[in-house]
Amino acid sequence: MARMRSAPQSIALVWLIPFLVLLGASLGLVGLTLAVESATLNLGEAQVPWLSRLDTRAALESISNAAEVVAAILGIAITVVAIVVELAANRYTHRITELFVREPVNLVVMGFFVLTAGYCVWMSATLGGREAQGGDVPYGAVSIALAMVTLSLLLLLPYFNFVFAFLQPVAVVDRIRDHAFKVARRAARAYRHGLRADMVTSLEQLEDVAMNAMGNKDRGISLAAVDALYEFMRDYAGVRESLDSRWFEIDRSLARDPSFIAMAPHAREDVARQKLWVEMKVLRQYHTIYVEALNDMRSAAYLVSLNTHQIGTESLTWKRYSIFDLCVRIFNSYLRAAINSHDVRTAYYTLHHYRGLAEEAVQAGEIDRAVDVASYFRYYGQLAYAERLPFLLEAVAYDVALICECAFDIQSPARERLLEIFLTVDKESESPEQESSLRGVRRAQVQLATYFLSRGDHEHARHVFEDMEHERPERLASIREELLGEDSPDYWEVTDRGVNFGYLPPDRRAQVPEFFSWFGNRIPQRREIHDPDAGVALPRRSKAAGGSGS
Repeated sequence: MARMRSAPQSIALVWLIPFLVLLGASLGLVGLTLAVESATLNLGEAQVPWLSRLDTRAALESISNAAEVVAAILGIAITVVAIVVELAANRYTHRITELFVREPVNLVVMGFFVLTAGYCVWMSATLGGREAQGGDVPYGAVSIALAMVTLSLLLLLPYFNFVFAFLQPVAVVDRIRDHAFKVARRAARAYRHGLRADMVTSLEQLEDVAMNAMGNKDRGISLAAVDALYEFMRDYAGVRESLDSRWFEIDRSLARDPSFIAMAPHAREDVARQKLWVEMKVLRQYHTIYVEALNDMRSAAYLVSLNTHQIGTESLTWKRYSIFDLCVRIFNSYLRAAINSHDVRTAYYTLHHYRGLAEEAVQAGEIDRAVDVASYFRYYGQLAYAERLPFLLEAVAYDVALICECAFDIQSPARERLLEIFLTVDKESESPEQESSLRGVRRAQVQLATYFLSRGDHEHARHVFEDMEHERPERLASIREELLGEDSPDYWEVTDRGVNFGYLPPDRRAQVPEFFSWFGNRIPQRREIHDPDAGVALPRRSKAAGGSGS
C-alpha cells in the first residue's frame, strides 16, 4: 500500500522536474541572448565577416532551416533510442527502460535538442517580425542559434555511442547491482519502508536477467547476473549491522513477496528474528537459477554453488552462523534438485563446493555444523544411489573422506563422529551398476586407511579395516591393484574438479601393501585380476576414477 500511495507523486516528479529544468534553461538562454545583444559587440564585422553580410530575410531562412534540422535530429534520436531500448528490455529486463530514462546524460542531451529547436522557432518568429518592420538582424541571437544547432549535430553520433554502451547487458547488470546497494546504504542512514521494495525490485531484476539470458543462451550475461547477486551480498554485509531493526521485519509489501508469502508463519517469523530476509531472498533466487540451469547451462549452476560456498565461508568469518546454516539448507536443496533431474555432472560439482563449506566449518571449530553437513552428504549419496545414480555415492565417499582428513589434520573434536559417518556411507546394493559404485566407496575407505597409516595411526586404520573385513576378495584385490598402479593425480578428461579418485601420493601408496596384508591369504596375489565391478582388466584406470559420470 505504501508503494501505491507514493506512485502518483513519483509520476509527477518524472515530468515535473525535467519540465522545471527545461524552463529554467530557457529563461537562462533568453537572458544570455539579451546580454549578448546589449553588449555592443559587433560580432558580425569584427569577428565573423560573413555574418555581417546577412540580411533579415537570409537570417530568417537560415534559422527556419535550422529549426527543421534540429527537429529532425530529435525525431531520429528518439526513434532510434526507443527501438534499441525496447529490444534490450524485451531480451533481458524491463528495468533497462527505467534505468535509461533516469540516466542524467539522456536528460541533458534530449533537453538540449528541445531547447535548440524551441530557440530556433522563437528566433524565426522574431526575425519574421523584424523583416516586416525593416529592423536590423540580431547578430548575437543568430550566432547563439547557429552554435546550438552545430553542437546538436556534433552531439548526435557520440550520443548514439553512449546509448549502445549504456545498453550493454553487463553494464546494465552492474547498474542494477549498484542501485540495490545504494538502497541499502540509504536505508542504513535513514530507514523508509519503500526502500525495501526498491531493493527487492532490483534483486528480482538481476534474477530476471540471469533467467532470460539462459533462455537466450547468453552464457556470459547469465554468469554476470549470478556474480552480481554475490557481489551485492558481499557489499550488503558491510552495512547490515547499521540497518534499523524495522528493516528486517517481514511486513507490508515484503510479506506479499513471492519468496515469503508461501512460507509458514513460524518460518517467516524465524527469518525475521534472525534478520535474514535479504539473504533468504538472494539464496532462493540462486536456487531458482540453479534449477533452471540443470542439464542445460551447467556453468551457471556451477557458479551458483561456488558463490554459495563463498557466502557460507564469509559468514563463518563474520560469525553470522544463521547465514551459514541457510547456505547449508540451500546446498541441500541444490543436491535434491540435481538428483531429481538426474544431472550427475552438476551434482558432482555441487558436492565439491559443499565439501569446501564443510571443511571451513571444521577449521572454524563448528563441530556440530561440520558433522551435520557430513550427515547430509551421506543422506544425499544414498538418495542418489536409490535413484540409480551410483556414481554420486562414490563421489560422496571421496568427499567425506577428505572432510575426515581435514578433521584429523587439526585434531578436531569432530573427527571421530565424522569417521563413523564415513564408514556408514555405503549400503546394500540392488543392481550390478550400483554394486560397482560400492567398489568406489571401498576404495575411498582404503585411501583413508592409508592416510592413517602414513601418520602412524594404526588404531583408526584398523577401524576402517574392520568395517570392510568381510568384503569380497576379488573386489579387494582389484582395489589394491588400482591404487598401486595409478600414478597420475589428474583425471584424464577435462573437468573442473580435475581429480583422479584412484590416485594416492607416493607416501600413502607405500602403505597399501601393509593395509591389505591384514586380510591375510584371502586376497589373490596375482596383479592381473579381473573384477566385474570395475569394468576393466586391472591394473588400468577405472572408468569412474574422477569424472562426472555423464
